[in-house]
Amino acid sequence: MKTLRVDLPGREYDIHMETGCLDTAGARVRAVCPRAKKLFVVTDTTVGPLYGRRLLDSLAGAGLEAGLFAVPAGEESKNAAMLARLWEEMMARGLTRTDAVVALGGGVVGDLAGFAAATILRGVDFVQIPTTLLAQVDSSVGGKVAVDLDHGKNLAGAFWQPRLVLMDPATLDTLPDATFADGMAEVVKYGCIFDRDFFDFLAARPSRAAVMGEIEHVLYTCCDLKRRVVVEDERDTGARMLLNFGHTVGHAFEKAGNYQTWTHGQAVAAGMVVAARLSVELGVLEDGGAVARLAELLEALGLPTRIQCGWDDIVEAVGLDKKSAGDHISFVLLEQLGRAVARRMPKGEVLQHLKAIYGG
Repeated sequence: MKTLRVDLPGREYDIHMETGCLDTAGARVRAVCPRAKKLFVVTDTTVGPLYGRRLLDSLAGAGLEAGLFAVPAGEESKNAAMLARLWEEMMARGLTRTDAVVALGGGVVGDLAGFAAATILRGVDFVQIPTTLLAQVDSSVGGKVAVDLDHGKNLAGAFWQPRLVLMDPATLDTLPDATFADGMAEVVKYGCIFDRDFFDFLAARPSRAAVMGEIEHVLYTCCDLKRRVVVEDERDTGARMLLNFGHTVGHAFEKAGNYQTWTHGQAVAAGMVVAARLSVELGVLEDGGAVARLAELLEALGLPTRIQCGWDDIVEAVGLDKKSAGDHISFVLLEQLGRAVARRMPKGEVLQHLKAIYGG
């Protein structure tokens, strides 16, 4: 077992990585939620049939009463209406302030269940058990929870740190190739913005089989990098902004496809290439070959490097980006592979350069 500590004063928690840890989840949840009598487990219609029973059996073995609630799989479940359904169901099942919510699934489940936990009864304990690569390396760590609005992704949410993150690498074996590739976009992101050696490590292993052969190292490296940033900047006002590399334009791609044509990872992959090209356009990134290296790695992993998108969607994404302040935005750029910077710029200037990249 590998363990990392997210050392936020008063909100400390561990990230445990161990094959087979689903079967010991009960004891671990009991240890971090000692007052809980009931657990409300949120999953989805894909993950529930695969891992729901194992988790419930483990929780019951630790003396915890747990019920499962499965939402339809997919981004379309991450909305205010589904959040309200969770609230009502939690109350119907008698959840109290000393009980806890458990998320068993990918990023959608984690975000939705976490936001429900943050808001029901003004906040109850929350445990993340991520089952996708994207959730394990990124969304389950750091306490950002949210739902989507018609205007865009993650526009209503909260910061609500989990009491525990428990990840079983074996759950990745059941992922379709496209879903695994989705998570690899976030993995590559860490190499781009923080760790050139890690980027080179991935570039030497541009396949699912090669990555899975080193999966414990991959998970540990990504979670360690994110843990450090979260401890430094929990509320996303400084260094944590760098984790949004590729996301500003990526959210435009997702919205343009009604959150169905392009997955989050696909959109972020293409968004990273746009951000890297913008970095060259602005003179921040002098090594033009870095864009080609990034694109080559993403393509080898089965991810798109260019997505057609209406200009209006890009304008809206820049306008609504959560890194905005008035008529300025902190856009994440590359200085070189392994080092990023958030540059504060007028939104009009950003759009002018993006339009040049897109050819009008």
